[in-house]
Amino acid sequence: MSIFRRDRGGPGRVTVQEAAARTGDGNAAAGGGDAVLLDVREPYEWQAGHAPRAVHLPLSALAAGAGLPARAQARPLVVICRSGNRSRRAAELLVTRGAQAVDVIGGMRDWAEAGLPVVDARGGNGTVA
Repeated sequence: MSIFRRDRGGPGRVTVQEAAARTGDGNAAAGGGDAVLLDVREPYEWQAGHAPRAVHLPLSALAAGAGLPARAQARPLVVICRSGNRSRRAAELLVTRGAQAVDVIGGMRDWAEAGLPVVDARGGNGTVA
């Protein structure tokens, strides 16, 4: 059963709970997952707080043609930003490049509100900037 829902022909969308299960992040994902959580927020946002297993690549860099980080290559991608707008654009861009990508509805705001872990650049308790 796939968690990758599609709406209006674009990339699929997932909830934060589905994202956590698919990527091995969070309380509900003790067994791990096969997808990579790709955070497309800007560096200051990433440093303030991100999911522990996430990989960082700002949308601005992705749109400028940057390649995926090594950990994210040839893997299903679950794309997240602060609220879901940038991740939607990033997922669309990634799908046009041939990647299997979905975006997370509600982004890191909903992630944190759901009680899923958020760490800062030093590994301490993070916040969503």
